[in-house]
Amino acid sequence: MSVKNKTIFMTGGSGFIGSALAGLLVEHNKVIIYDNCRRFSPVLENLLKHKNLTFIKGDVLDLKRLKKSIPKKIDIVIHLAAIAGVSSYYEMPVSTMVTNILGAHNVLSLVSEKPIKRFLNFSTSEVYATHADRLKEEDETIQGRINERRWTYSLSKLAAEKLAYCYYWEKKLPFVSIRPFNIYGPGQIGEGAIQIFITKALKNDSLHVTGKGNQVRAWCYIDDLTQAVFKCFTNEKAAGNVFNIGNEKTAMKTIDLARMVVSLSGSKSKICFKPHIGVDIDLRVPNIDKAKRLLGYAPKVSLKEGLLKTIKWQKEFVQ
Repeated sequence: MSVKNKTIFMTGGSGFIGSALAGLLVEHNKVIIYDNCRRFSPVLENLLKHKNLTFIKGDVLDLKRLKKSIPKKIDIVIHLAAIAGVSSYYEMPVSTMVTNILGAHNVLSLVSEKPIKRFLNFSTSEVYATHADRLKEEDETIQGRINERRWTYSLSKLAAEKLAYCYYWEKKLPFVSIRPFNIYGPGQIGEGAIQIFITKALKNDSLHVTGKGNQVRAWCYIDDLTQAVFKCFTNEKAAGNVFNIGNEKTAMKTIDLARMVVSLSGSKSKICFKPHIGVDIDLRVPNIDKAKRLLGYAPKVSLKEGLLKTIKWQKEFVQ
């Protein structure tokens, strides 16, 4: 399937990932973004006047408005709308569960009535809980303790994945689910460690690392994620599958990441340590063998290259 001359409906499109995708899709497609504007990437501001982009302010829990906003003819649906960010789901566990599960159901129930070509569901690497070391997509997903707030988010996203599967089984909805691993890059807003570190470093403020900074993460540049998304659209083998998307070659301790950001940005920032609130994940590295095999996915951007591009963007557009 070519991604040209399509009508694309995107929930949650005003955030970091959504705005990056919109920028790539809008030149050759009609893009409708439906979002409550809880987060708004500066990248999207430059796209709002584009003739092929329509922005509708709305919430996925508002079923009546959502139904009215979805066009009669639609080719691709990208479902990004969710409450995310560690502090958000610690402070709003009820809203997190309701929005991420019921919101997904609302979108799925409405678009399943239409002959769409692809439903792309954005999940999370958090579905692996503390066991996030190179696990395969079909490995068992084991959630954490019932009384730990952090797993509110991961459980809600896992439930949304299961809902998508149910619509695939029962309604033949051609869904694909992506589990992104630590995405970063120009346009990022919110709580991402790299975005926070760079913002602090450019102001010569102290960078705060939780615990001893020994947590390992594998960082994936936004262009490598969008590459995977397009492959999910165009590859017929993608339908009915879940894919880990990330870059296993960039695994690094958080303390080393902080040092790298300080060095590359020419900052005078000091690195400080603070206790972590709640449970943490010591190791999160993706297994992308399935995406490589079925999609031909191959992340290309090194951590150094990606950080330099992100630092440059933040200097120009944020500072």
